[in-house]
Amino acid sequence: MQRVVKAMFPISSELIFKVALRGETLLTSPRWNKGTAFTKKERNDFGLTSRLPSRVNTIEEQCERAYDQLRSRESPIQKNSFLQSLKEQNWVLYYSLLSRHLKELTPIIYTPTEAEAIANYSHLFRRSEGLFLTFPDQDSMEKDFLEQTRGKDIELIVCTDAEAILGIGDQGVGGIGISSAKSAIYTLLAGINPAKALSVTLDVGTDNEALLNDHLYVGWPSRRIRGVEYDKFIDKFVQLIRKHQPHCLLHFEDFGVTNAQRFLDLYRNEHSVFNDDIQGTGAVTLAALMAAIGVTKSKLADQRYVIFGAGSAGLGIATQVRDAIILTDGVSREEANKKFYLVDRFGLIKQSLGPNKIRPALQEFVRPDEEWSDVPTNNTGEVELLEVVRKVRPTVLIGCSTKGGAFTERVVRTMKEGCERPIIFPLSNPSHLVEVDPKDANDWTEGMALLATGSPFPPAKMPNGKDYVIAECNNALIYPGLGFGSMLSQSRRMTDGMIIAGAQRLAALSPALKDPDSGLLPDFEDAPAANLEVAIAVAQQAFDEGIQGVSWTKEEVRAKAEDKQWKPVYGTYEYDEQGAK
Repeated sequence: MQRVVKAMFPISSELIFKVALRGETLLTSPRWNKGTAFTKKERNDFGLTSRLPSRVNTIEEQCERAYDQLRSRESPIQKNSFLQSLKEQNWVLYYSLLSRHLKELTPIIYTPTEAEAIANYSHLFRRSEGLFLTFPDQDSMEKDFLEQTRGKDIELIVCTDAEAILGIGDQGVGGIGISSAKSAIYTLLAGINPAKALSVTLDVGTDNEALLNDHLYVGWPSRRIRGVEYDKFIDKFVQLIRKHQPHCLLHFEDFGVTNAQRFLDLYRNEHSVFNDDIQGTGAVTLAALMAAIGVTKSKLADQRYVIFGAGSAGLGIATQVRDAIILTDGVSREEANKKFYLVDRFGLIKQSLGPNKIRPALQEFVRPDEEWSDVPTNNTGEVELLEVVRKVRPTVLIGCSTKGGAFTERVVRTMKEGCERPIIFPLSNPSHLVEVDPKDANDWTEGMALLATGSPFPPAKMPNGKDYVIAECNNALIYPGLGFGSMLSQSRRMTDGMIIAGAQRLAALSPALKDPDSGLLPDFEDAPAANLEVAIAVAQQAFDEGIQGVSWTKEEVRAKAEDKQWKPVYGTYEYDEQGAK
């Protein structure tokens, strides 16, 4: 195959593919189908002349037609269904359309609309996508895995057990939707070849009563398997990947809070694994924090951090920022841990809560009781958020609690009394669950707060009348680049140093470093370019740590990254019986 890709969307003649498919088989292959864009010569060579209408369309014309069809669908879920159907027909057209309407359509194929599609998966089901590995069929797991991967150079595997999907909880087999959506974002924003990605759902049952009682549910209708049997099933899957696809990135998605960190810790030194709920959320938040301290001219180690919500996301943020403090500011792990105060539904996480209320992963961040002996508690002896803010006088307040309105005016004004420029990140999704409306936080701090949210919000008005852009801490600004950097370098692990390098590169792209009234993170429209820069930084860090698995040099990283990216463009096809299928 000849390949010369220079422009963002090279003309089709620059790509020449040898293809072994013909006729109807070619038209039903989403990887190779061009629809009405097949040239006259290709139609003749591949037996398509009578299978298509006469006119040859450009990709631009096809996108215009598809967009018109999309707009005729009224609801977001109808648009999601249309785009899913388009992906099943024609990859190039699907990704080309998305790239032309990035900010508009990403929420349709990803959060928040994909959550509704997942919740209704069994009723919307038309055809399967990805790999379904089911607990009672585990004896054939290796055979089933190889049926879909044999002969393929798989670079990315996104898997879920669907216990904690997008804020809607246990969704059983419908979790394949989040694996597929995450994989699509990797392609859309980082240029991962969709032919080299595999979406997986690990169907270990469900505890969702509505699904168990639904006679149309297409998954395994059993209570969720837990304990030793569950762990063995997951391990069997991971060891298959290590055996047959040793260089791929394994992305864990939406595992439950009791398993997400545990599996990350268990496998991260054996294989290149990544958990977006923990590491992706932590990395994009770290990038926004680095941009904020760039504005305040301070250091990560200078801050006092209160994190409201100590689930996978909150712990991931604390861990990621803590590790960055250690690596960038030279602080010991013990001292770095002391800068964090985690608050969850039991109040401040302190010793007297005991093991029943403090899961093992939080142990490093538990505060000593004597530190809080002079602080008022509620009726159950818990130290609530306001009292924590009063005592700690935090410079950074992060919310990932899904408790809407938790950052009250009193909490925010109390924080402002303790620091000149409060850094306030209410990150909960969707927007009605946000801890504070950024407009209110801006008003209550007289325009001095540095803000980032987990959902898109309009700009807030500054006291001088100017608009202050609210940055969106969207994981998709960084996780595709983190993954691409690992795939590019074929690193044996995804290290803390690699993730921090990616966050530093994203922070360096912050518009706020040039104009403090601008957002702390790049606009989502710039996500593809931002993720490319993140990937380059991650791959370069892999070289610095000596864990790359490629034979070329660090100096070649940028050129290799740009050359490797898959673009949604049609190539020129030549028929060859020994060609691609």
